[in-house]
Amino acid sequence: MAPMAITVLCVYVGSTLWSFRVSLSSSRTFPASDFVGLQQYVKLFGNDRWLISLKNAAIFGVLFISLCLILGFLLAVFLDQRIRAESIFRTIFLYPYAMSFVATGLVWQWMLNPALGIQEAVRQLGVAGFTFDWIVSQDLAIYTIVLASVWQASGLAMALLLAGLRGIDEEIWKATRIDGIPRWRVYLSIALPMIGPSIATVVVLLSVSVVKLFDAVVSMTQGGPGTATEVPAKFIMDYLFGRANIGLASAASTVMLLLVLSFLLPWAYLRQKAANKEKQR
Repeated sequence: MAPMAITVLCVYVGSTLWSFRVSLSSSRTFPASDFVGLQQYVKLFGNDRWLISLKNAAIFGVLFISLCLILGFLLAVFLDQRIRAESIFRTIFLYPYAMSFVATGLVWQWMLNPALGIQEAVRQLGVAGFTFDWIVSQDLAIYTIVLASVWQASGLAMALLLAGLRGIDEEIWKATRIDGIPRWRVYLSIALPMIGPSIATVVVLLSVSVVKLFDAVVSMTQGGPGTATEVPAKFIMDYLFGRANIGLASAASTVMLLLVLSFLLPWAYLRQKAANKEKQR
């Protein structure tokens, strides 16, 4: 375990502390050893592009997590009916998650291209007035990122929620059948509250995906049109490599780390609290 422990301490923790130190300096192209306090953070939150990226991340996060949970739960309920060829359907639903976000983004970029994709295909079928140009609209482009990301990640939500449903005691299902409770009511009123830990795990994993969203945006829209699909991770990469401002980029990455911790720490605390209750029983 020693090599792994050294790697974690030196590479991960060390790099994180170094980035935080750089964010407190006036570093530009190269790291500086001076100390300017929170000046980089003041500049960061005075940067309109950063504020737009946070707004886009919030819109994306709410829609992405909500739709993945809803679609994933519906798919899990469908597979929980013990249908034939369940393993085949499970593989089909989960397969998109195995693809890289770059590949997913390029495929959806082509599909949503007004001159090549869905819009042109429908018009070729005779519907001349059909319009589906979200990807080139400043108001709607962010929703195309949501659409592609939900398609890719809903399979993960399905797998975790299905595992939660399969963990429910079979006697509970038998009791509901004897009492004549409708199947849909059993899932909403009984099964859904019982798979709370699975739902929490899905929310945490999807939340982390929201914070580090980068590949899909770059491959689909490059952050455009304009800054319509700008997200924090792309902001950081642009300022780190394109604009040679590692101080501001480090400040933004530190803020992102705090956002991730704000999701992970409460989840870890609740899991530990639940585990302690189980031990006491």
